[in-house]
Amino acid sequence: MNILEEIVVRKRTEVAGAKRNTPVSELEASPFFKREIISLKYAIQQRHSPAIIAEFKRRSPSKGEINSRVKPAQIAKDYQNAGATAMSVLTDTVSFGGATHDLIMARQQVSIPLLRKDFMIDPYQIIEAKAIGADAILLIAACLSPNQLKELAQTAQQHGLDVLMEVHSQAELESHLNKYVSIVGVNNRNLKTFDVSIDTSLKLAELIPDEFVKISESGLKSAKEIVALHKVGYQGFLIGETFMKSENPGKSCQSFLQSIDQLLNPKATL
Repeated sequence: MNILEEIVVRKRTEVAGAKRNTPVSELEASPFFKREIISLKYAIQQRHSPAIIAEFKRRSPSKGEINSRVKPAQIAKDYQNAGATAMSVLTDTVSFGGATHDLIMARQQVSIPLLRKDFMIDPYQIIEAKAIGADAILLIAACLSPNQLKELAQTAQQHGLDVLMEVHSQAELESHLNKYVSIVGVNNRNLKTFDVSIDTSLKLAELIPDEFVKISESGLKSAKEIVALHKVGYQGFLIGETFMKSENPGKSCQSFLQSIDQLLNPKATL
């Protein structure tokens, strides 16, 4: 059993416990449940320049602790003020040190779209995502069968949430892509070795149909990488560790966006 399989087994137990503690009726009574969703897909499409989805995470399985001192409410405000198009919030506790409360705190502070990033395996988690203020959810192809992913994506769409489907290979893209997905994200990290290469995104760029918004995820560290990937069709870029490992993630995000702008508009900086 690999790490991802172990996580899915644990997640099933967690979801079963959540269902016992917080029934769906209670989730649907949340003040966030009836709010107007802010479309992540639309927010990305409206930008002519690269759209940054800035991520909040305290740690990861591959890097360990990244930044345990920062607070989600403050980081959310800082990311929005820096110019991030959207924010991703890790809500998995064991692997990433996150919590649903982190997304709630972010939602109370910002008006940009929020992506709930977790290991989504059950329709309950989609209702929960809406109840805590998410606008979009992540579905990882490697965690789900094609039918499971399609059913979850359809449920998300029925609740007004955008679906970001994450793939790591051409095989996953071809087997799992369906009409209920809004956004396709290519993860540059090999889940078996944890090695990272943007070649993964470069290889899959032309294989993603144009009707889907394309984003690149993981291991993005430089403005040059963003510009190169933007040229081959990627519109959004999910960046977490590059920002979170700094003392001030919001300032790091702002500087990163300025570097991208300088590369795209060199004459404007003279």
